[in-house]
Amino acid sequence: MAIEEPQTIDTSKMSAGQRAAIELTEAARTTAHGKTFVSGLFMGEFNLAEISPFPMQSDDDRKRGEEFLKKLETLLREKVDADEIDRTGEIPQTVMDELAKLGAFGIKVPTEYGGLGLSQTNYCRAAMLLGSWCGNTTALISAHQSIGVPQPLILFGTEEQKKKYLPRVARGEISAFALTETDVGSDPATMKTRAEPTPDGNAFILNGEKLWCTNGTKAGVIVVMAKTPAKIVNGKSKEQITAFIVETNWPGVEVIRRCHFMGLKALYNGVIRFENVRMPRENILLAEGRGLRVALTTLDTGRLTLPAACVGLSKRCLEISREWANKRIQWGAAIGKHSAIADKIARMAANTFAMEAMTLLAASRVDKDKNADVRLEAAMCKMWATERAWEIVNDAMQIRGGRGYETADSLKARGEAAVPVERFLRDSRINTIFEGSSEIMRLFIAREMLDPHLKIAGAIFNSQLPVSQKLRAATKAAAFYAIWYPKQFLPREWFAVQGSEFRVHLHYAARISRKLARAIFHAMVKFGPKLEREQLLLGRFVDIGTEIFAITATCLRAEKLLNEKYDGEVLRLANFFCESARLRIENCFRQLKKNADHAGYKVAQEALGGKYSDVEQGIVSRKQM
Repeated sequence: MAIEEPQTIDTSKMSAGQRAAIELTEAARTTAHGKTFVSGLFMGEFNLAEISPFPMQSDDDRKRGEEFLKKLETLLREKVDADEIDRTGEIPQTVMDELAKLGAFGIKVPTEYGGLGLSQTNYCRAAMLLGSWCGNTTALISAHQSIGVPQPLILFGTEEQKKKYLPRVARGEISAFALTETDVGSDPATMKTRAEPTPDGNAFILNGEKLWCTNGTKAGVIVVMAKTPAKIVNGKSKEQITAFIVETNWPGVEVIRRCHFMGLKALYNGVIRFENVRMPRENILLAEGRGLRVALTTLDTGRLTLPAACVGLSKRCLEISREWANKRIQWGAAIGKHSAIADKIARMAANTFAMEAMTLLAASRVDKDKNADVRLEAAMCKMWATERAWEIVNDAMQIRGGRGYETADSLKARGEAAVPVERFLRDSRINTIFEGSSEIMRLFIAREMLDPHLKIAGAIFNSQLPVSQKLRAATKAAAFYAIWYPKQFLPREWFAVQGSEFRVHLHYAARISRKLARAIFHAMVKFGPKLEREQLLLGRFVDIGTEIFAITATCLRAEKLLNEKYDGEVLRLANFFCESARLRIENCFRQLKKNADHAGYKVAQEALGGKYSDVEQGIVSRKQM
C-alpha cells in the first residue's frame, strides 16, 4: 500500500510560489512497495534477479491479443488513410465507428465493463501498430485510454463510477484529461480552475479554463483537475487539488477553441471553459484533495503508450530507410554502402531494438502487478524513446534527402511512392514535449534518484528543524554512509552474470551503477541543498542511469531471443547497441568534471537581460510589428 512520505525538502528559503509548488507536488508523491531495479541503479545496486530472465509474453496472453491486433492492422491498412487525415485535419467518423466496433477504445477496460480486458503488453503492441501508421489516430486512442477517463477510473474509481462510465468509454465515447492551463504546465500550484462545494456539500461548482485538452473537442467525458478549498494540516493551510469526472453535455461546459499545430493536424485538442458547472460529489476520483495523486499515478502507466508508439514509428522509419538505402545509387554504389549512411542505419536498428526492450520490460511489470511501481521505468522509457525516435525520423529524412522533405501527396502526384517521412517528422516532434517534456522527465527522475539520500541525510540541511534533530540525523547518516560508500567500490555481481552471452556488458552496467552512485554522493557532499539547482548535472546522472537500464533491458531481451533460437544478427545488434551506449555514458561522466554549464548560465542570464541585443540586429523584429 502506498504511504505518504514526510517532507524531506527544505522549503524555508524558497519564494512563496516555489514553496507552494514543491509542497503540493511532494504531498502527491508515493513511495510504493520498495526499491525497484531502476531505483537501485542510482544507489549502486544492480539487482539483476528482479528482471531476469526477460519476461517474454506468455503464449496465452499473446494469443488473446493476436486476434485484436490482426483486425486492427487490417483496419489501419484498409480504412485509415493517414495522409488524407493529415490533409483534412479530420479523422472520419466512419473510422471512429470502426475502431469502436473493434474495441479499440476499451483495450485495457475489463471485460465485465464492456472492454477487451487485454494486458498492458498487448496494449503496447497496439500502440506500436498505430504509431507505425497514423500519428493522429494514435493520439486519439492513446489520450482516450492512457490518460483519459479509463485509466484513472480503473485505478481509482468506485464500483459505481466504473459501472456508469467504463462501458460508455469502452463502446467509443471519447474521453480526455484536463490539467494544463494558460499559465499552468508542470507547476500545479498556480492552477486557477476552482471547484467550490455547494452549501449542502452534495456537489461542487466548477469554474475555470483548461488549455490543450487532447480529445477535448470530441470528448463526452473528461477528468478535470481543479483546486478545492484549502485544508489546515498541522496548523498550516494546504492547497488541495481534486480530480472530477465531468460530462461535457452538462450546462456550463463549453469548447471555446480548437487548437492547431505543426503536426498531428487531426488532433482534437482545444480550450475548454467551465462556467458554474455543477458536479455531484460522487464524481470525485479517489478523494477530495488527492487529484495530483490521480494525475501522477495515471501518467506513470499512461506514459508507456508513447514509447510504444515511438517503437512503431522507428520500425517504420527503419523499413523506409533500409529500402531506400539499398535502392538509391550514388557514386557507383547503393548509399547504404557508404559509411555515413550505414552508421545511421545501424543506430536506427540498435536504438529501435533497445527502446522496444525497455518498453516491453516495463509493460511486463504492470502485467505482473497492476499496482507495480513503474514511475522510473515509464519516465525513462518516455524520455529515452521519444528522443531516440526523433533522431531516427530525422535520420530517415536525411537518408531520403529531398524525397524525405517532400510531402507524400507531392511524391504520389509525380508518380513516386507516397512515403510519408515528412508527415512522420511533423507528427513526432511533439513526443518529447507532451505527457511530460524531456526536461521535466529528467527533473522527475532526478527527484526519485535523490529520494533515498534525502530520507537518510535530508534533515541535516533542513533549516526548519531544531539542532538536536539535525545532529541525530547526521549521526544516522554517518553510520549509513560509513558502510554504504565503501561497498560502492566492491564488485558483487560477477556470479549473477556468469553464463550470460552478454556478461561483459552486464558486468559493465553493474560497475557503472556503482560509479554513478559514488558520483551522486560526491555531488551531494559538494553542493548540499543547492544540488537541486544543478539541473544539467542532475540530467547527466539521469542519462547515465537511463543508459544502464537500456543496456540491461537490451541484453536480457537479446539473450532470451538467442536462447529460443540462435541468431547471430541479434547478438551483433545488441553488442553494437551496448558499445554505443557505453560511449554515451563515458561522455556523460567526462562532462560531470569538465563542462561549460556555469558559463553558459551566466551568458543566458545576460542575454535575458538584453546585454547581447546586437546579436539580434538585422532582422524583421516583432518589436516593430
